[in-house]
Amino acid sequence: MVEDPRRAIPRTDRLMEHPQLIAASRTLGRSVVLGLVRAAQDRARRGEISAAEVVDAVLEAAGSQRASSLTPVLNATGVIIHTNLGRAPLSEPARQALADAAGYVDVELDLPSGARSRRGAAARAALLARCRHADDALIVNNGAAALLLAATALGGGPAAVTDGHHHCSHGGIVISRGEFIEIGAGFRLSDLITAAGTQLREVGTTNRTHPEDYAQALAAGAGCVLKVHPSNFALTGFTASVATGELAALCREYAVPLIVDVGSGLLEADPVLPDEPSIDGALAAGADAVIASGDKLLGGPQAGLILGTGETIARLARHPLARAVRADKLTLAAIEATLRAGASPVHAMLHADPAELRRRTDALAAQVGGTVVAHDGRVGGGGGTGVPLPGWALALPESFAAVLRTGDPAVLPRVHDGSCLIDLRCIPTDQDPALANAITAAGHRLGNGR
Repeated sequence: MVEDPRRAIPRTDRLMEHPQLIAASRTLGRSVVLGLVRAAQDRARRGEISAAEVVDAVLEAAGSQRASSLTPVLNATGVIIHTNLGRAPLSEPARQALADAAGYVDVELDLPSGARSRRGAAARAALLARCRHADDALIVNNGAAALLLAATALGGGPAAVTDGHHHCSHGGIVISRGEFIEIGAGFRLSDLITAAGTQLREVGTTNRTHPEDYAQALAAGAGCVLKVHPSNFALTGFTASVATGELAALCREYAVPLIVDVGSGLLEADPVLPDEPSIDGALAAGADAVIASGDKLLGGPQAGLILGTGETIARLARHPLARAVRADKLTLAAIEATLRAGASPVHAMLHADPAELRRRTDALAAQVGGTVVAHDGRVGGGGGTGVPLPGWALALPESFAAVLRTGDPAVLPRVHDGSCLIDLRCIPTDQDPALANAITAAGHRLGNGR
């Protein structure tokens, strides 16, 4: 009588007691590992593998699994702030800070006294140290949350009257029609603001807004004025807008706060981006509150930064909505580390030397083939609209693109004019060998023998 070979398949309980699978269960979860075990057993029952190969099959499957389904990607597009790839890559100090903050930390505790402390005090101090014109700061969970909080807290009611000449009774937010914008994925700032029940008071026209347009609205009463830096587009030709300094003076006359949304999170002016407003510049010009994102040009994690006068920030911090949008310990840790480190991968990519990019691209071409072509990188994320970042790319056949995206490591190139373009601006130098291997493997998969 021939014994059924399936009887030799290792039992589930025995497999789950394997030391490597016990360790994998702590990382991946017991249910995931159990699924891998049963999948290998089923393969053995179907005759795809022998009973003796089940253990190795499970260990191999467990070793290839990640705790998260998110896949690390090499960004070869030349776009620095790539929203689909999670925007800014974090610096090593920020990554270490995330690991340190994963357990219990003193996020709201003064250890010497044992008393409760202000949440995120160290991150706030690091932000203020980098922005000399800010009296105080508040960190929330993203840029949209920062705008929602400011609009709700400052735009919902009448402004105080101090000069005796203007009666502000209607509330609402005054905004230029030229700054009435929609950004990625159909997100409109107007929808966010009105969702909180705040009235929008549009002034001017799409292409031209003058000081008197704001003055008329302020004379009728307003809660605050909002100035928004355009994202992902530029308005040229017969245009006019009111500079932050002039608008700030007008807001002081009518005793209403001025909110300036600079968007990209540039701390101070950068010659590479001459038309990009900075946080410090807007504060110096007289803004009462400046809003920016932490995961763009600042180079930190997703966060909403609000900096301004002590009175304005205190008003925002007291609002009930501040609790709903507050930043968590991981965000605060990564923001603090990003600010204290100073340099960031984003800054390095923005200021990458074209000659060094050419050298690296030539070296890559020598290994894997292809043609080196001139290629302009971009800031992305709504920053530096229209500003080219001169560099180089390796041009491969377009068929490489899909194979590279699904390889290991995954590589995201740019597809343009029938070519697959590999731009090294956003690839860390120590990843060049991995990129070359990925391209070579893609060539083999395509049958090109590269």
